[in-house]
Amino acid sequence: MHIHILGICGTFMGSLAVLAKELGHRVTGSDANVYPPMSTQLEAQGIELMQGYDAAHLQPEPDLVVVGNALSRGNPAVEYVLNKGLPYVSGPQWLADHVLQGRWVLAAAGTHGKTTTSSMLAWVLEHAGMSPGFLIGGVPQNFGISARLGDTPFFVVEADEYDSAFFDKRSKFVHYRPRTAILNNLEFDHADIFPDLAAIERQFHHLVRTVPGDGLIIHPQTESALVRVIEMGCWTPVQTTGDGGQWQARLLSEDGSRFEVLFNGQPEGVVDWPLTGLHNVANALATLAAARHVGVLPKQGTEALGEFRSVKRRMEKVAEVAGVTLFDDFAHHPTAIATTLDGLRKQVGDAPIIAIIEPRSNSMKLGAHRDGLAESAEQADAVFWYAPPNLGWDLAGTVAGAKNATQVCDSLEAIIEGVKARVSPGTQVVVMSNGGFGGLHGKLAAALAQH
Repeated sequence: MHIHILGICGTFMGSLAVLAKELGHRVTGSDANVYPPMSTQLEAQGIELMQGYDAAHLQPEPDLVVVGNALSRGNPAVEYVLNKGLPYVSGPQWLADHVLQGRWVLAAAGTHGKTTTSSMLAWVLEHAGMSPGFLIGGVPQNFGISARLGDTPFFVVEADEYDSAFFDKRSKFVHYRPRTAILNNLEFDHADIFPDLAAIERQFHHLVRTVPGDGLIIHPQTESALVRVIEMGCWTPVQTTGDGGQWQARLLSEDGSRFEVLFNGQPEGVVDWPLTGLHNVANALATLAAARHVGVLPKQGTEALGEFRSVKRRMEKVAEVAGVTLFDDFAHHPTAIATTLDGLRKQVGDAPIIAIIEPRSNSMKLGAHRDGLAESAEQADAVFWYAPPNLGWDLAGTVAGAKNATQVCDSLEAIIEGVKARVSPGTQVVVMSNGGFGGLHGKLAAALAQH
């Protein structure tokens, strides 16, 4: 079968393409923005990519079109599909019908940490010899690929609350029917499709309704939004993590790089790993609870986490130039920015930290996260904010009261010049964006090398 995927370079759709290819289909795809890591992964898989949404990309006509949720009415490819009556489906629906049927699905949902947690969980099951299938919205470095079918009943999926397609406004995760569901955390996000937090809580409750009575739901004890979700009705056993929960961590190092795991008060092992930040400790506890549900002993799980190598673009060290360390990070929400920088600060102590932040997500572009934006980056000594011409709100005014050195730039060149003027050996530079950021990482590394 020839499947054409519209929006193929999105992290979810790109992973879907890998699975479709593994199932033996001929897979092609088009996207407005073709950039790594997904473009390089797809090219390595022999999947043909086309730039833009020209209707000609759909000739000769494919057997099926999978439509990404970034596409809407008025898009030339979408209009061609509808006018020609071509068979089409959303990505989550295709995944449910062709991959997840009959599998034991383990889903990681939440505003933050979905990619990292699903990557951890896939690795813990792999380490235990369970060879899971997985679909992850990023490239876990332990696997080097974002999706695979796997040849056992177990399938780990990153369960996103974003909508499924222009014709299906339900959250993606309602299609997945997990037996094991991690609800990591819940904050307001995706302001382009959700009016308020209560609307997202309802979608999470739709997910809770699909988990069977002999399944398991895992969530942090202290997340009030998730407590409200469970209180709407729950027909499944629940295990809790974090303060006051059944699964707890006793920090052995302040930055979260070593901690003891306790389950119902009993020590179960020590995690000693290269990751930092309390958010990753929380991700680990949820992972161990989910893995235990499918038969992995917590001691096995803690050993596996010691070999976990994180995900591309999650505090990924991309260069070290003249003593300056350059990280690429996906953080695009104030909470994620704050927890990531807090983990780095605890790791590097007094070393200078520079954060470069692009407010690129739909919620950021709408200004939904303006409150608290300046405070989210306070652990950095200096922050460079990128304000593209089409932002639509006053970024400079929003961060004007920041307590640290702050500069708002309207070009990558201005950012690079500003960073060059501030760095010295030992400086840690973190580039934060959920997009390609115009190749800033490579340009900055090259400029620092010349500098």
